[in-house]
Amino acid sequence: MDSELFTSTQAQMICLDELKPGEKATIRQIKGTAGEEVHLMELGLLPGTAIELIKRAPMGDPIEIRVRRYHLSIRCAEARSVMVERG
Repeated sequence: MDSELFTSTQAQMICLDELKPGEKATIRQIKGTAGEEVHLMELGLLPGTAIELIKRAPMGDPIEIRVRRYHLSIRCAEARSVMVERG
């Protein structure tokens, strides 16, 4: 039964760069090298934090997100390291 719950939760997680403008999500996991993880966490992207994708640049990269009452622009490559759950 626990494995079913784990599989269900994993299926709901997507990369941050898959959100559409206006969508809200909660950060569930940070992936990447130790240095990348630390960099993203220093920016305030911590598991459990609510975020919203505000907009994408005209060519699609970078993206602007709202996190902890401020706006942050990050590259899509960095956003792929952030696993979120919609809602």
